[in-house]
Amino acid sequence: MKTVPPTLSESACASECAVDSSAEDLNRECFCLGVDRAALHRELEAALGRRGVPGVLTESHPHLFSALPVFVSRRHIEQVASVVVAIEEVVANPRYQAAVMSWAPSIAEFDPRSPGGCLGLDFHLEPSGPRLIEINTNPGGVLLNAVLGRAQRECMPELVLPTRRGTEVESLVLQSLLNEWEMQRGSAPPGLIAIVDETPEQQYLHPEFLLFRELFRRAGLAAEICEPQALVHADGKLSLGARVVDLVYNRLTDFSFERTSNASLRAAYLAGEVALTPHPRAHALYADKRNLILLGNANFLRSIGSSRSSIEVLAAAIPRTELVTAENREILWNRRRHLFFKPAAGFGSKATYRGDKLTRRVWEEIAAGTYVAQELVVPGERYIAAASAPLKFDLRCYAYQGQALLYAARMYQGQTTNFRTPGGGFSPVLTSRESTAA
Repeated sequence: MKTVPPTLSESACASECAVDSSAEDLNRECFCLGVDRAALHRELEAALGRRGVPGVLTESHPHLFSALPVFVSRRHIEQVASVVVAIEEVVANPRYQAAVMSWAPSIAEFDPRSPGGCLGLDFHLEPSGPRLIEINTNPGGVLLNAVLGRAQRECMPELVLPTRRGTEVESLVLQSLLNEWEMQRGSAPPGLIAIVDETPEQQYLHPEFLLFRELFRRAGLAAEICEPQALVHADGKLSLGARVVDLVYNRLTDFSFERTSNASLRAAYLAGEVALTPHPRAHALYADKRNLILLGNANFLRSIGSSRSSIEVLAAAIPRTELVTAENREILWNRRRHLFFKPAAGFGSKATYRGDKLTRRVWEEIAAGTYVAQELVVPGERYIAAASAPLKFDLRCYAYQGQALLYAARMYQGQTTNFRTPGGGFSPVLTSRESTAA
């Protein structure tokens, strides 16, 4: 993307931003107020307050939401949607499943008979199209961004949110979770739902846990937030105190339940005594970074009988990815300035490195782990004020069973996404009304 300074002042933006400007131009030049920040915080804090939670989000999470939208072309939105569909086709292929299970943990062999819940597909946008840099099975932010959508104030009537409004998103997220329950355990309604993470009250996205709890309770379902140590497995059931847990909404990052603290959850899950979403098999099928080696390989996709359209879509969208091995380490070191290194089973930005920032010490640490090297794809840029340096952004698509539910951007400074950048954070996505379909 271009990095020339913005040419429009904030005061002139509303009248001078041309509706036929490209998304890149708007991200560089449009500073119209996109989100009423005060209204957003009032709405979220009201939702939390209905459950007795003090409204302190403004102070505790000052960089959770950006005040400006990110503009994405309708062509890019449609290309992202086609990637979502193609991923689902390939993941359903038994030959693909057999290939990725060769490196998956043993717990992933257990099939609870459901997709595993919502996905978060993260993209960097290039002029030629979106590039899929990773897939997440427990993506944070979907309900927070549903609230963000309700507070969205479009700065141009010709530009629209590319997917549904917040209340519809919430309904679809709830339905996806209940669909996981029905596919795993049957049609009778669940009893207690546990929203589980390590030290949940200390997690940065704890406000979203509260939103999930409220979403379940509004639907007439009992729900509590807890850490895994609070769950007890005995007598053929998983319990939280005196109450039996039927469904676990899993926000843990121990994807194969190897830690001692997750022993009860692991045992109940493998015994089929609790429904779990997302589950270890979903992580193995979608989110292990090694999977991108296959998903972006046209020859592999042809060999397993993937459709021509899916092969074309994924080969174009997924940056070249390869496993770091003893045999290719020297070659990758020499090419490091053009690569990004990620742990195979990592999450977020944990232990990820741009190649041009690598030291020999870190390189040796990478050699001791299981890492992939991914072609470096530069993130998009969004200016937040005239004469300022741009922020980076990526595009996240929340999806379930091949259907895009919501698009959101994350703006940041530094090597990877974070929520510490003034002016950054989650940002609503705007696009044009016109489809590019023939």
